[in-house]
Amino acid sequence: MWSKLTVDMKKLEVKKLPMDQELYDLGGRALIAQYMIKNVPPTCDPLGNENRLIFCTTVFAGTNLTTAHRLSVGGKSPLTGGIKESNVGGFAAYQMAAHGLKMIEVLNVPENESLYILHIDSEGKAELREASEYKGVNNYEFVERVMEKYGDKIATISIGSAGERLYKNASIQVSEFKSGHPSRAAARGGMGALMGSKGLKAIVIEEAKVKYKPEYADEEKFKEICLKLNKMAAAGAAKDPFSNIGTISTIEVTGANGILPVDNFSGKLFKEYKEVGAQKFMTNLAERGGRNKLTCQPGCVVHCSNCYNDKDGNYLTSGFEYETIALFGPNCHISDLDAIAKMDRLCDDIGVDTIETANAIAVCMEAGKIQWGDSEAVLELLNELKEGTEFGSILGQGCEAVGKYLGCTRIPVVKHQALAGYEPRNTKGTGITYATSPMGADHTAGLTMARAFDDCGRTAQAYVSNKLQVAMAFADSMMCIFAFAHIVPGLPLLGELMGALYGGDSSYSRVTTMGVKTLLTERAFNKMAGFTQEDDRLPEFFYTERSVATGSKFDINDYELETIFDF
Repeated sequence: MWSKLTVDMKKLEVKKLPMDQELYDLGGRALIAQYMIKNVPPTCDPLGNENRLIFCTTVFAGTNLTTAHRLSVGGKSPLTGGIKESNVGGFAAYQMAAHGLKMIEVLNVPENESLYILHIDSEGKAELREASEYKGVNNYEFVERVMEKYGDKIATISIGSAGERLYKNASIQVSEFKSGHPSRAAARGGMGALMGSKGLKAIVIEEAKVKYKPEYADEEKFKEICLKLNKMAAAGAAKDPFSNIGTISTIEVTGANGILPVDNFSGKLFKEYKEVGAQKFMTNLAERGGRNKLTCQPGCVVHCSNCYNDKDGNYLTSGFEYETIALFGPNCHISDLDAIAKMDRLCDDIGVDTIETANAIAVCMEAGKIQWGDSEAVLELLNELKEGTEFGSILGQGCEAVGKYLGCTRIPVVKHQALAGYEPRNTKGTGITYATSPMGADHTAGLTMARAFDDCGRTAQAYVSNKLQVAMAFADSMMCIFAFAHIVPGLPLLGELMGALYGGDSSYSRVTTMGVKTLLTERAFNKMAGFTQEDDRLPEFFYTERSVATGSKFDINDYELETIFDF
């Protein structure tokens, strides 16, 4: 039977308990939504005693379904003030499942200013260990030091100095499979600040001596369906640019079509986009001994991760992704891929969200604090973030805080969270998702990529956003969305897979209902937290300023936004 750990930071106690029965067949985003609505007061202080920090595995964790070992992190967001689920790859969820853990819940805040590590040993024994020696230590050094102590087969979940300082853009970094690099980020919503408020520096999970085996309602049927889905995912991934190159391959699509954000979402085209695109990336890998087609978790068939080296062939960063490149690159008018890689490494080390931070930097450029395209000035600002200077601390509060401080009127945020790397005037379904998702401006909540460039190009965009938001809600409960994209023809099999694992209903409606219920629960939480219909809107300049590249503006009317979830 699946278990959970309850970690009380006030009492400094850890208890291992059976998993809650009403949450037993849930995972990921669906589990967090139902847990939050029952256990966390929506009006609570995000950094106070009543908020909880949740780590959980997916519906299919512990099985052989490809990419079933995503880690979901949940709580009330210090950045948005609403519900937040931020999910991430890496090795941690696999190690949790091997110990039979579906969830770790962290309660209360400590009575002192000490830091603690939650250590789970090879026998599954969990205890809090005082960790003041790691205070102020950033993620790369931290992982090196704990690997020296516990061995290189551990998985780590950690915060850097940003999380300790309660920066609202603070991420939680998870170590990659095999390399151990802390380069996989549960980045959005300031969950690193929530972890820091709990006095929890890290979770260190040793390899289980005896691997937990889930209880199957029908193991043979599960294996049969799982094999079909894995083959389907592998066949699709073999033709996928994400597998053959990485997510940076998206640059070639968005750069040519006006979807790539440029100069703080000005709507311009960035002629030099190929300088930060796939061909440049692959050339650099080949010349410097870097690698692509890596996996961040065991059993992945997509292989979209990478290892990027500097000009001297030394490791610089890994998991070097489209969002980071788009937003530190063209959106800041920077075309130097190496400089962007340095920014990525620094953000992972400090433990901050590259999307939120890069948008804040672009706002700094628009306000004239630094010049467009000045990569050295960006690195200097990131070092201020690292050192905790006066302005560095403002940067740590996110894009909206920086924009207001500098008097900038064009601040690209929804629900206080910065937009991801897609121009909403030129992919309007994504703009609808940005506006209406309970998560804030989050592309993974339902990215449409539809070419809706003109003022008539809004037809069916709300419908597509609705369907994708439902699909992403259950995908984020089950597996990586990159693998999920390749099993779409076999989606009804997911219901059968759930039935074979947990028993009960095997219809596809079991899956779709999970998605709808998750979205409605999240929206209910946010409504009780104080959000209104006015929060489901893009910033005004997207409605009033036309994209220079295409002439389009965001012309989705309020009625369409207000009725999108009238299921």
